[in-house]
Amino acid sequence: MKRLQKFMMSDEPNDDSYRHMYEGAMCDVLAVPCPITVYEPIYWQEDIGYAVTEGKSKEPTQPTVTVRIPYETLFFDTSCTDQTEKTERDTIMKRLKYYLLHLTANDETYKSIYEGKMEAYSIPGGEDSDSPFNESAYADMNIVPQEQKDAVYWENAAQSNARCGVGYEYSMSNKLAKDKPTVKVRIPAEALGEVPVQMQEDDMTVSHAFSAQAAAAADFCQRQFLKQIEELNRAIANRSRPDKENGAYYYPRPGGEVMPRNAAYFAVHMPKYYENGSGIKVYIREEEQAKFKPKLYLCLTLQVQLPQKKHEKAMRMLCRDLPSAVAEFIRTFDADGFQKAVLLAEKQTEIRDFLRNSSYCAFIANGSILPRSSTGAALENALPFKAPKEAEIEISGICGMGIRRGVTVITGGGYSGKSTVLDALACGVYNHVLGDGRELVITDETAVSIAAEDGRCIKNLNISPFIKWIPNGNPADFSTSHASGSTSQAANIMEAAEYGARLLLIDEDRSATNFMIRDRLMKELIRREPITPFTDRVQELSARGISTILVIGGSGEYLSVADAVYLMDSFEMFDATSDAKRLAEKHGMTGDALHADAVNTPVSPADWRVSRMIEKEQFTSYPNGIGSEKMEISEMGYILIGAEAIDLRGLYQVLTDGQRQAIGFILRDLMIHEKEPCFSLSERLDALMQQLERDGIDSVYSSFFVNCGRFFDLPRKQDIAAVVARMRHLTYAVK
Repeated sequence: MKRLQKFMMSDEPNDDSYRHMYEGAMCDVLAVPCPITVYEPIYWQEDIGYAVTEGKSKEPTQPTVTVRIPYETLFFDTSCTDQTEKTERDTIMKRLKYYLLHLTANDETYKSIYEGKMEAYSIPGGEDSDSPFNESAYADMNIVPQEQKDAVYWENAAQSNARCGVGYEYSMSNKLAKDKPTVKVRIPAEALGEVPVQMQEDDMTVSHAFSAQAAAAADFCQRQFLKQIEELNRAIANRSRPDKENGAYYYPRPGGEVMPRNAAYFAVHMPKYYENGSGIKVYIREEEQAKFKPKLYLCLTLQVQLPQKKHEKAMRMLCRDLPSAVAEFIRTFDADGFQKAVLLAEKQTEIRDFLRNSSYCAFIANGSILPRSSTGAALENALPFKAPKEAEIEISGICGMGIRRGVTVITGGGYSGKSTVLDALACGVYNHVLGDGRELVITDETAVSIAAEDGRCIKNLNISPFIKWIPNGNPADFSTSHASGSTSQAANIMEAAEYGARLLLIDEDRSATNFMIRDRLMKELIRREPITPFTDRVQELSARGISTILVIGGSGEYLSVADAVYLMDSFEMFDATSDAKRLAEKHGMTGDALHADAVNTPVSPADWRVSRMIEKEQFTSYPNGIGSEKMEISEMGYILIGAEAIDLRGLYQVLTDGQRQAIGFILRDLMIHEKEPCFSLSERLDALMQQLERDGIDSVYSSFFVNCGRFFDLPRKQDIAAVVARMRHLTYAVK
């Protein structure tokens, strides 16, 4: 501001015209052939300019001052004095900034960002290849660029074998949300310290992505990164404006369960292999390119709502604020908490391995907090779980209650905590985070919650083990569009067995009474009863390798068929097996007295075979007569796909919206890739789960569907199969 100061000091004391300031005269001493006077009323303080003009009122004492601030000062740390560091900082997200700077004022498609066009120059390497890149050194070379597309933008410039920067991959969420890109942040695993997923650098698979340790590591990172996203949203929050005007960051908040998710996962990618030049030019050193090998990255998937017609703010959000949040995430990363999460996952894996290879199907550690608050968190001041002495075992140094395979009954009075125990066991198919209270409640991962489901459809299913005859129907090949409580519960059991369940979890309160029990008086009174109660089949299922845990509070029928009986009293559990057996004998509820009908005819062994193949014709995402796919995942618990409206509300182990979203896209992927006229769903699901493990959950995503979410949680095979079984237009071929 030296020139402005000189003008102000040279004015006369009574001069109010400020003529010299408005003229801005200066001498150009480099003009040829002699110096000339030029007029430019712009005054500079380093790289910030101040243009001074007269205001509209022409009042000299009220000038208009226009401040000119270079774009780069909004995004770079200009205090940096180290030239090498400054060069790197000045090229952070360079191509992305270039695209944003060249958007027209009304451009809301952000097409250039998604395309990621760049002019790639192949240049020779050399001994100085590790030195800071200098574009001018190649300016005179006659190098013809090749147009490439790469929508991954990197924070650092001078990439070398010793460094690995953070990448940001941009993709369109869907065709109606072009201003709401999906951003996948790739953070080098080495930046976080030691990670539990050991992979070879030349291995381009993600074959360990679904291991318990990898899922726990990624889950911990997701919860840590969520804090940074919340800070970003707090900084730009404006309640008076919607997100489309104000901008926002979207990132899912996980519950207490740990499962593979696309919001955070580990995967192998190529690092940055080029140097940024001016504009969209990039330079690839031919001899150095071969040295770059795939690296392990933590990938964080989020969505960013860009503010409408505010490209400067969009640039700050994408090129300054988000990278700053990522840098803060790395800087403040809780390495100790990370290791604790991984160690817990290893302990959970040890317990699951023990259950898989032993006579036990579930484990509840002493000290577990089973009751839940209204938010789903552990209930404060709840009584910690303590195993009955007779059932206490130790697994990997952890003491708790081991539930043996077979038939287990949990009974007790009202509000005693028996359903709370069963709900915890149902959630035990998933691991839980430290502090959830159920982190060491471990259940056979194939366990299925069974309930009556009035109104569900059933197609070509064998329910004859429980239904002996049906008016005008065949229980061995049963179909209905509106099942009763008993037929729906029978179907749920048969389907669970069909898709590999080794444990059934049944609560009396959610069951059909006539399906669960029938005492001797009712058997004697009703001589033509088509329903074979579950009491008559539960031990037969056990002999076939399918155990059952039942919560019973109103009937003593199961006391005699149970292998173990536990009594809940004020949320404390006691072993009541001996007392239950004694009472059953006292009241004649053992042996043939229980397992015979009114005419003393023994219950014959059941035919448990389910032999049906799905016919491809109706297994489609295209509604009848429409040449375009249709899919929507409703917040009310429905998946609308093709001509189907699938009700998921009876599937209690589908816990998260991310699982519902993933199931919808998994079904669609199965539909569009199936070529056979008839196929086995079990075989297709086994192959698909291997595909997801290899390529990631996002491999089934399509941006075509505008009414679907972007965040996926991995569902189980049993839950996907249960959704397919509820399709009303599906047809089967029976073997």
